[in-house]
Amino acid sequence: MRVMALKLVSAFSLPGLTQRQPEVGHLIRNLRQLMAHTQKQSAGVLEVSFSTLNRWENGRMQPSPLALKQVNSVLVELAQVSDPRLQADCQALLAKYMTVSEPSNGCFEGRHHREQA
Repeated sequence: MRVMALKLVSAFSLPGLTQRQPEVGHLIRNLRQLMAHTQKQSAGVLEVSFSTLNRWENGRMQPSPLALKQVNSVLVELAQVSDPRLQADCQALLAKYMTVSEPSNGCFEGRHHREQA
């Protein structure tokens, strides 16, 4: 069985890493708004502290690969609900921010770190 990796589209692998932080913030904020949650409620769903979620949304900190996997899981779960609009919104976020690919080392990899040249 192959292990698949989730990678954040928009390549956080470039040297201008800090310039791309807002994109993760947009993803986190959009997910929270889809769930109609406060930051505190969303933090509970993602199993992180309020301050961590706040830092992600405001671009002051990047989620770990494990946290990105949790974000993806929540989006996939939301995309399974019966509301067609919510399904479409979740699918749009998944398409815009997330992609699945095969990792080279068999482990989950986030693309928010710098790739080796």
